[in-house]
Amino acid sequence: MASILIAEDEDRIASFVEKGLKSAGYATRVAATGPEALELALSDEFDLLVLDIGLPGMDGFEVLRSIRGQGSNLPVIVLTARGGGADTVAGLEGGADDYMAKPFRFDELLARIRLRMQTTQAKTTEGELVHRGLELDVRTRRAKIDGTEIDLSGREFMLAEELIRHAGQVLSREQLLSRVWGYDFDPGSNVVDVYVRYLRNKIGVDRIETVRGMGYRMV
Repeated sequence: MASILIAEDEDRIASFVEKGLKSAGYATRVAATGPEALELALSDEFDLLVLDIGLPGMDGFEVLRSIRGQGSNLPVIVLTARGGGADTVAGLEGGADDYMAKPFRFDELLARIRLRMQTTQAKTTEGELVHRGLELDVRTRRAKIDGTEIDLSGREFMLAEELIRHAGQVLSREQLLSRVWGYDFDPGSNVVDVYVRYLRNKIGVDRIETVRGMGYRMV
């Protein structure tokens, strides 16, 4: 049985999410503070973390940075009552796998949890991807260019993996946003363009082609 950690200090929301997840067949545990959430997230006991930003003791952004800073690839879905694109970008750049604003529908949260769990399970059973000197080891999450290891964030790695798996094929922003971030397309979002730029800076600008009006393609 998959186990999910719920880091949420509002009892009503924590109880609501926990009850729903248990009904869906997941084991759960609730952490009400940032330090407790960090300790449990690093324990290797959980398959996914639902992380509220407004935690006492250490906010969700700090928890997320600490988790990723210690090398954990635990899937993280961030919940926040804060509005604005800046928090969304901060959460994603900090290593979140998905992002939901409060109030939210539980069925949507459950769908995103299932997507993350499926994606993680699929990636742990596959080996190495190689394309024009770019190597991705999906088991260890390590990347190399012409034999030299490079540092990719979790999101950059997922974007590179998606592009390599469909090398030569044009992938639209809608497809990348859905497959890498698990989001429905938001015409106002430029997160795909931002991460393509990050990735180009690390693997070489000539590897990813912009197809005007259509999307991106791994050359």
